[in-house]
Amino acid sequence: MRRLLGLIVLIGGLVPLVAGAAEASLRALAVTDPLALRELDLREHRGEPHPGFGLQQMLDPSPAAPMSPASFTNDRLFALPAMSGLRAALDDEFQHYRSTHAPSQWALFDLEALKAPRTRFALSGIINRLDRGYVAAHGCGEVRLIYRPIHQTSTGPQRLPMTLNVVLRARGENDAITCREVARRWLAAEAWTEVGADRARRMMAPGGPLAPLGPAAIDRLEINLQIATERDAAAGDFRADYLLKVFRFDQARGRYEAAPMENQIDRDRLIADRGLGQAFRRWLLEPDNLAAFDRGTLIIPDAYLARSAIAVTPAAFSHSPQRPAAGLAGPTTADPLISDADIVEALQRAVDRGIVLQTIRSPAGFERRLNDITCSGCHQTLGIGGFHFPGVDWTAEPARRIAAFGSPHFIADQDRRRAIVTAVGDGHAPDYARGLSDRPELTGATLTSREPHEGWGAACGLPDAGGHVDPSFRNWTCAAGLTCQPARGASAFPIGMCFVAPR
Repeated sequence: MRRLLGLIVLIGGLVPLVAGAAEASLRALAVTDPLALRELDLREHRGEPHPGFGLQQMLDPSPAAPMSPASFTNDRLFALPAMSGLRAALDDEFQHYRSTHAPSQWALFDLEALKAPRTRFALSGIINRLDRGYVAAHGCGEVRLIYRPIHQTSTGPQRLPMTLNVVLRARGENDAITCREVARRWLAAEAWTEVGADRARRMMAPGGPLAPLGPAAIDRLEINLQIATERDAAAGDFRADYLLKVFRFDQARGRYEAAPMENQIDRDRLIADRGLGQAFRRWLLEPDNLAAFDRGTLIIPDAYLARSAIAVTPAAFSHSPQRPAAGLAGPTTADPLISDADIVEALQRAVDRGIVLQTIRSPAGFERRLNDITCSGCHQTLGIGGFHFPGVDWTAEPARRIAAFGSPHFIADQDRRRAIVTAVGDGHAPDYARGLSDRPELTGATLTSREPHEGWGAACGLPDAGGHVDPSFRNWTCAAGLTCQPARGASAFPIGMCFVAPR
């Protein structure tokens, strides 16, 4: 409970930051205006050729019987042939979870409410991810459409704890548009004075950043739902488990099917199949791969990846089976697949090759990065209710909307993302290197604010009994008036959180 109260305070303290230093970057990198999102979803004002981004338009663009976006409820969504694979996969995951995880006293996600005719997915945000241009050799990164399910009840709309991300290729459906042009369109929108529906229509109009985007640009679907929660009143603890999955369209079957999740290491399979595990160890420790791993731009081959994951929040409850790196690297088990000696030797080989390592300078830093590049490991950092972008609920009354639409890490990463978009727009080679999810700063960058990185609740390098900080986290300092103190959930790593010094 203390952790939850602290998180509420942190979210409250984040609101001035969103309205201040980060606002300019957000206008170029995200759509978070409630009335603009409403227009992009419902298309209540006509006049432009673009049909908008309602979920039916994205997943069923040529329906036999067109309907208003507001009428495209989830019973219709899950009845689409293209969604039959996703629907079956959810049913299977819930059945498996009930049999292996959830005690009877846990509160499970209401899967029937999700599929009900009184529930629909509302567009809650659009995120520019041109900073992911390194993923595809000839790509420009991604644009993500974030949808949240709204369930209508007798007492009003209820927001279900889930996101559905429709991930688009940033160039959209027009390969003739260059990456430079894509970046310039997004940056130009930063100076626009329009707000609400007027801004949405301009973004969709010819020459706007959203104009090239549509169903043909879909790369994949991603889901993140709070599958179960447990509250221990006696101990004052709260735990939530989240199901993460990725789906890609199977042309032969005509539907979305579960696919390998980017960098989500299949820990259990690598440990069970020692030969496969050793192959992964050799691949990861190769100097060029280690360099990409250090920079946060590594893409792990599908052969080593899982197709689903359960992330546990708070991370204090995340014991070895949930941590992708547990049993693979570091002193977590007596016989790790990648030992500390292996890591030290690999780091030295990289240095001997002239590779400058920015984030990994120790076995502890190696293990932290190994968890961080995974879907579940990133999820287990300090997000808002497990999400780094809960988004905007424009369907609710203003007084009932959440105060902050993004986690501290989402806000803190905007400077790095904008620097990449600016470099692409100027025709320069961008630096895609990124920090860890819970310390999202770019080494050497001039940041508009240090508060997200060093302020209250920030991750920091925790000194040991002798006053020494692990080399990987030595630069993770706290702002004036704060000290690095132990925090629940970080005991397995030499990392604490910045809090006011105890008197």
